[in-house]
Amino acid sequence: MSIEVNQLTKKYGEQKAVDAITFKVDKGEIVGFLGPNGAGKSTTMKIITGYLQPDDGAVTVCGIDVLKHPLDSKKKIGYLPEANPLYFDMYVREYLEFIADVHGVADKKKKIEEVIETVGLTLESKKRVGQLSKGYKQRVGLAAALIHDPEVLILDEPTTGLDPNQIIEIREVIKKLGQQKTVLFSSHILQEVEAICDRVVIINRGRLVADNNVDQLINQPEKEEVLKVSFREALEPAWLERLSSVRSVNKVSTYEWELFCHNMQEARRQLMELALQQNLNIVSLQSGTQSLEEVFRSLTNNNINDGNLGTQKL
Repeated sequence: MSIEVNQLTKKYGEQKAVDAITFKVDKGEIVGFLGPNGAGKSTTMKIITGYLQPDDGAVTVCGIDVLKHPLDSKKKIGYLPEANPLYFDMYVREYLEFIADVHGVADKKKKIEEVIETVGLTLESKKRVGQLSKGYKQRVGLAAALIHDPEVLILDEPTTGLDPNQIIEIREVIKKLGQQKTVLFSSHILQEVEAICDRVVIINRGRLVADNNVDQLINQPEKEEVLKVSFREALEPAWLERLSSVRSVNKVSTYEWELFCHNMQEARRQLMELALQQNLNIVSLQSGTQSLEEVFRSLTNNNINDGNLGTQKL
């Protein structure tokens, strides 16, 4: 087992940023770590990498207890934080040489050339870090995370702020690395997660709400159906939330809504009744299956009302 998180808890004052979450990542897996802003993703990653201490629970990386043996565990981990910490006045090779010295890398010149080629930095490697575009700065951070040849990669929003071409390039780098290493990475780009990941772990408000293979999560037989409805008029969300056949509601725009339904046929009937009662005009009404994005919304939108949160896992 490359990463094992057991009942991990972290509090900031009275707020639980991470609330007793448990999950595992096997050797060679690429796992997407998902959740809305403030869900606890970065906090969890910082604990796994040893940058934060938890209030409760345990973490092991490659069988090493992160709390008891922090230096030994860090040797196994390559970490790219969301705020990529680079020295802009250094040249690319100079910076990577500095990081290699920190890790005590043997034959560092050879290793630097290897990681530069791996992440596609060859043409930009003679520049100062501060002269690089955001995409190439991310590549430098990724190269720094790889310089000591870690078994586990922890990548926090590795494609934040990149243009579509840069996103595709970094995605291909991550897929290539995943053939040899264990990768846990967070992202808000769910199409990227679908393209790269074997599995997804989703947290919301610090608690685990899903842990499953991407295909199984999308295609699970008990999942709710999605009803997409567009009105000519604006309406109160409470009107839709009171429908007994609807579990949760997502507002797409002023006039467009997604309804996650227990019973699609009944939801359609209740919508027609609502339209008659409130003198509303339904412009369009479409049903469909859930994409990963819709599953994500269903699990993280209006799903904590009484403090009880279920976890979807097949």
